[in-house]
Amino acid sequence: MLLDCVLLDWSGISPAIFGAMFQSVLEQHQPDQSRTASRRELGAHYTSERNILRAINPLFMDGLRAELQAAGSSRAKLLALYDRLPQLNVFDPACGCGNFLVIAYRELRRLEMELIDKLHKDDLRRRAVKAGQRGGLFDVGDLIRVHVGQCYGIEIDPSAAHIAQVALWITDHQMNLEAASRFGTTRPSVPLVHSPHIRQGNALRTDWAEVLAPGACSFMVGNPPFVGKKEQSKEQKADLQPLTAGLQGAGVLDYVAGWYLKAAAYMQANPAVRTAFVSTNSICQGEQVGILWAALLRQGSCIHFAHRTFKWSNEGKGVAAVHCVIVGFALQAPGAACRLFDYGDDLRGEPTEIQASRINPYLVDAPDVVLLRRATPLAAVPELVEGITPLDNGILAFTAAEKELFLQQEPSAKQWMRLLQTGNDFINGTNRYCLWLSDAKPAELRSMPKVLELLDRVKTFRLESKSSQKFAATPWLFRETTIPKKYLLIPKTSSERRTFLPLGFVENVITTNSALYLESSSLYHFGMLCSTMHNAWMRAVAGRLESRYRYSASVVYNNYPWPSLGDKQQAAIEAAAQGVLDARAGYPDATLADLYDPLTMPAELV
Repeated sequence: MLLDCVLLDWSGISPAIFGAMFQSVLEQHQPDQSRTASRRELGAHYTSERNILRAINPLFMDGLRAELQAAGSSRAKLLALYDRLPQLNVFDPACGCGNFLVIAYRELRRLEMELIDKLHKDDLRRRAVKAGQRGGLFDVGDLIRVHVGQCYGIEIDPSAAHIAQVALWITDHQMNLEAASRFGTTRPSVPLVHSPHIRQGNALRTDWAEVLAPGACSFMVGNPPFVGKKEQSKEQKADLQPLTAGLQGAGVLDYVAGWYLKAAAYMQANPAVRTAFVSTNSICQGEQVGILWAALLRQGSCIHFAHRTFKWSNEGKGVAAVHCVIVGFALQAPGAACRLFDYGDDLRGEPTEIQASRINPYLVDAPDVVLLRRATPLAAVPELVEGITPLDNGILAFTAAEKELFLQQEPSAKQWMRLLQTGNDFINGTNRYCLWLSDAKPAELRSMPKVLELLDRVKTFRLESKSSQKFAATPWLFRETTIPKKYLLIPKTSSERRTFLPLGFVENVITTNSALYLESSSLYHFGMLCSTMHNAWMRAVAGRLESRYRYSASVVYNNYPWPSLGDKQQAAIEAAAQGVLDARAGYPDATLADLYDPLTMPAELV
């Protein structure tokens, strides 16, 4: 393999590709750990050139290319752009192995070559030619002024920081060779006159102004770490704490939010700076919007362009299974129409560009309105409650077959068996069972030895779990001990393919915390929540799990603007709601997954 690599011509390989190779070599792991463990803990993922261009093109390269095109043959305009390129500094405060800086530098060098060609095409024979070079071609060495010293970065991994510097020098050499191929001469790659400015350190604890003064910064771009609230280490939570001080509910923020907050603070000293980050799409959905973007909007942030949700892809092994957005923002209002890139149903494909008058934090063309979490509904409607949290590690849960086998061993447990459904079970028609012992007396519990064995296991599990230890004293009880006999069940998670969120009435069911329920619900409430209006609201403001809808009480339900209706209107909604139930009843063997699949939804239900 090594000999094959030696024989391979490496000259045409993009240094951006080296990032994937270097990153896998850099992994620090124990023999029993996966090779990608340490970098995954940091939240680092190699970014493909395709996704890098999705960020840097609308951030600055499209504008520079348009300026070149508009200049035409005007020497004054061409010179103005040519003189500006060496003054542009690009800063990646989460640079990894330098892929964003590598591609940005390559694109700036190629644009400079276009300018040199336009400005000096008539000078080819008039300029002095170095000895030994082909006649008729001029020496462009002193005309190439864009250099790697315009690239700035911060990277926590010391080896990756060194590699970012080397990758930029390699790119510089490749661009020099490209210039030589185009013009016949080029500037020498050695000695290394200019160096990239890569600071090794924790970006959230480093003073960015010490790496690059805000007044000298032109653009910030990068792919900060992907780490959700539940996956963050103690150190990462500590990194965020100074940046989120004073933000109520900041504990739900993804780690990447720290880069947005720090970028907004950095840009205060130079509002001309423009920024674009590749991020997990959760920062533009659900509860995070009201916390992160409320703070950013207060500081004057305006979104100039955005890529709506797309599926992550890269050229390295261990592709990150995440759904991303790209948000380009600044403290100055956009001078022209905002650019919104939408991927439709093909999240791996190419986007359609939409011209927007304004892009708000939900990445829609609308005013800057954000929803905060509410503890109670806006309207006089029943409160939406989270389902039961068993805290039993599945010990008191049974499949249908397991239930029958257990009851053969412990027949007296039959009266305590209840139907158990998760949100997913409800949609897919899956029936499971649990021991619901809230009303069982001590003597009844002691009369069931097989049940006591299970309770002993539950107690052991809770004692070993830090979050459940206080419930170990009552192993026969779930965290919540009551649930209504009949209620309206709403699954928390539902496929983004569905036009309508599947929900419905259930009776004598224990639903878990993967679903929500309304106790005092009526046909009117069912009808309103089934409505196209409510589903449109949910799609706009709900959080997502990848791209699946994540319904919530605090953001979606409690903020929903229930309309004020007269008796006639309410009666019409109730009649339509009954029509939905009647249409479902016509297909007793179908699950809600069958009935709400866009390809198989019955016409009368539609």
